Amino acid sequence: MKVIPAHSAIPGVLAEVLRKAPLTPEKVSFAWRNAVGAAIARVSAVELGAGSVLLVTVSEPHWGPAIQKSAPMILNRLALLLGPGIVTRIETTASK
Repeated sequence: MKVIPAHSAIPGVLAEVLRKAPLTPEKVSFAWRNAVGAAIARVSAVELGAGSVLLVTVSEPHWGPAIQKSAPMILNRLALLLGPGIVTRIETTASK
């Protein structure tokens, strides 16, 4: 029997369970936190808008370009967690 380390199995199991759960704002926020990490999650809030667009509000304007630069990687991670086609684009705005 081959032993698989927990740290390598957990992401796949998490993605499998998350994809099967109903699409809710909480699920989208959870996927966002897992896709971007704690630092960006602390300075941002997300909402799934029309047309599979993820609306990201950041606390400081400089975070917007950083998120846009990483958008291809973030979109790939979100597709793994939420399923393909759920989020196809990211739009950022700074909170006022």
